[in-house]
Amino acid sequence: MAVRPVQSKIEKVPDFVHMNDLACESTGAKVLFATDDWFATAENLLKSEAPQWKAHEFTNFGKWMDGWETRRKRIPGHDWCVIQLGVPGVIHGIDVDTSYFTGNYAPRMSIQAACLKADAVPDLMLRGERIGTAASEVESEAIGKLKSEVWTELVPMTILHPGYVDTCHNYFPVQQHKRWTHIRLNMYPDGGIARLRLYGIGHNDWTAISQRQTVDLAAMTNGGVCVGFSNAHFGHPNNIIGIGRSKVMSDGWETARRLDRPAVLKADDQGILQVPGCEWAIFKLGHPGVITHIEIDTSHFKGNFPDSCLIEGCGITPEEERKCIDAEWKSCASLKWKILLPITKLKPHQQHFFTIKMEDVATHTRLTMRPDGGISRMRLVGHPSPLLPVNL
Repeated sequence: MAVRPVQSKIEKVPDFVHMNDLACESTGAKVLFATDDWFATAENLLKSEAPQWKAHEFTNFGKWMDGWETRRKRIPGHDWCVIQLGVPGVIHGIDVDTSYFTGNYAPRMSIQAACLKADAVPDLMLRGERIGTAASEVESEAIGKLKSEVWTELVPMTILHPGYVDTCHNYFPVQQHKRWTHIRLNMYPDGGIARLRLYGIGHNDWTAISQRQTVDLAAMTNGGVCVGFSNAHFGHPNNIIGIGRSKVMSDGWETARRLDRPAVLKADDQGILQVPGCEWAIFKLGHPGVITHIEIDTSHFKGNFPDSCLIEGCGITPEEERKCIDAEWKSCASLKWKILLPITKLKPHQQHFFTIKMEDVATHTRLTMRPDGGISRMRLVGHPSPLLPVNL
């Protein structure tokens, strides 16, 4: 169990895994209630980093596990927890990850969801350190007011697979594309799950935002999402539209080093490296709009920041977007990209701010870095527009 077997064949993962994780701890998601946290607490489900295995580490309550693990149930019922999403939104797919839980994984699970108003959630005690404990009668009574047992079912009771490298990811598409704020994860009857990823798109109430207001049109909290990219070897492009500033290098978009880099690098008169290749990522804005300010943040990328970047905008219909996604953006020459930020030299571990003059409405933007490297955040601030453009 200390070493998981090497995966011999990598299966294609569902497209929805490239969307935003609405239940990640970095977005502010939190566990409101869990029936039992004996071996490992439910908060581990929301960790942004991949699960770890520590072969020889034990706690006072048993084997240390990087996930949520309940005791072997000896009373009627089953274990479950309630999670408040960090970003309310539409869930398109779910990954129930059982990594390293092999002889102790939950054999079955189901997921329910609800869209609750803030005043509908009862005051709950702070969970604090929960390892080695179970929910109290007071906590159970408080969470019972939500009637979570009758919430909408997103995934019915389904068999899970053990946490070996080739079986640990249990993917489930979600067909009910509604706005959700809370989910209930049921384990039948007990056991362990390492991570829960709820992939989707944030949902903002744009009717409450004036066209005169400026907002980050690309932010995941406002419905921005990455819809295509060239490389994400060390970090996914979705990270750069995350909440707040990044705290570590892993919370950013970082590519592998391009193998077509010249043996000896040269620069032009402006100091821009002359290289044949580049990496790119395309983002759908949370709302069509006119971008006025751009921020590119290379914080934490000191020896691996891009030499330069370019940002373009485009206005396309949902049908055009679907065709481009299906073609992995390789045969979309008809799109009329317009430069928002020309090729610009970047610096390491620094925020870069730009004011631009743009009159056209954009639905999508393309960020290009040369030749490769890492960016921690991108902010595209502008005015939302009520109109969908025909051309940009």
